[in-house]
Amino acid sequence: MKLMIASKNKHKIEEIAELLQDIDVELISAADFPEIPDVIEDKDTIEGNAIKKATEIANFTGMLTMADDTGLFVNALNGAPGVYSARYAGENATYKDNRVKMLSEMKDISDRSAYFMTVIALAIPNKLIGISEGKVMGEITEKEIGTEGFGYDPIFLAKETGKTFGEMSSEEKHKISHRGRALQNFRPILKKYLQL
Repeated sequence: MKLMIASKNKHKIEEIAELLQDIDVELISAADFPEIPDVIEDKDTIEGNAIKKATEIANFTGMLTMADDTGLFVNALNGAPGVYSARYAGENATYKDNRVKMLSEMKDISDRSAYFMTVIALAIPNKLIGISEGKVMGEITEKEIGTEGFGYDPIFLAKETGKTFGEMSSEEKHKISHRGRALQNFRPILKKYLQL
């Protein structure tokens, strides 16, 4: 059975592949198929974007498709960047641009609490099969710490470990990360579908 990952982000695809490696499914991704159009992420929630990506790519390819959307929600910024996390510093922002903007916005703010959330949707053509989510609590650091991971990882300190995602190995991060938890919750949905 093939499972399409509706993403062209190689870091995200690698994480998903690592976390689903023991499930008997062949993973392919939108990155392997240039003809797959980019889905416009225009919903006002990460759940809405995940569902839209999964259903549109499933309809386009005719395949079982999973899609996720992730947001960083910072309490002092009223939940921003949230659904706009990937393009926080502008439409073609780099990971570094987004981190620099976040550190600048958070300058002199004492409440640095934040959380990451991932929602994963699974779909086949014309049908949403299920969704899962994962969340991790933490805070925004005052400077970048660590060089591992991607995105906001060097400035997000996870409450449970007292380390930033940028300081953790992929194994450490997978155990507690928002995407790791969403994928753990996703596994039974996928397994149940594969048994049908």
